[in-house]
Amino acid sequence: MLHNRRMDTATEFSRLLGPLRRAVMKKAREAASLPDLPDAQISLLRLIAESGGVTPGEAAARFRVAPSTISNLVRSLRKAELVERTALATDLRTVKLTASTKAHDLLNCYDRVSAAAIKQASKQLSATQQSELQRAIPVLRALLGALE
Repeated sequence: MLHNRRMDTATEFSRLLGPLRRAVMKKAREAASLPDLPDAQISLLRLIAESGGVTPGEAAARFRVAPSTISNLVRSLRKAELVERTALATDLRTVKLTASTKAHDLLNCYDRVSAAAIKQASKQLSATQQSELQRAIPVLRALLGALE
């Protein structure tokens, strides 16, 4: 039975996250002819780039996925020349994943065009809504920290 009651904040926000992310990525890809990388690859690439490098095990633990999942993602990212693997000096059996210059450039481009898409779309919001969105940023940052 469907209820017309308003959803609680957490449920409503959770349901908006995926579509919002996809809409921003679609606009960004269209605006700059960016490659259609899956969200999982972008998330892993961002982790690798922002951390300065991680082992596959660290990435698997961070995303709470099987190491084989990371291996599959890395394989695709290496094929696209976005990730480099180097053996650790302290343990030659373990590799460190680092982002290539091409990856850093791609992530910067995604960020630039995504921000431009959001800025353009936010012009369609009322002044009050724009202000509310700006005030929500620290709250969203804190929520992210609490979830991590």
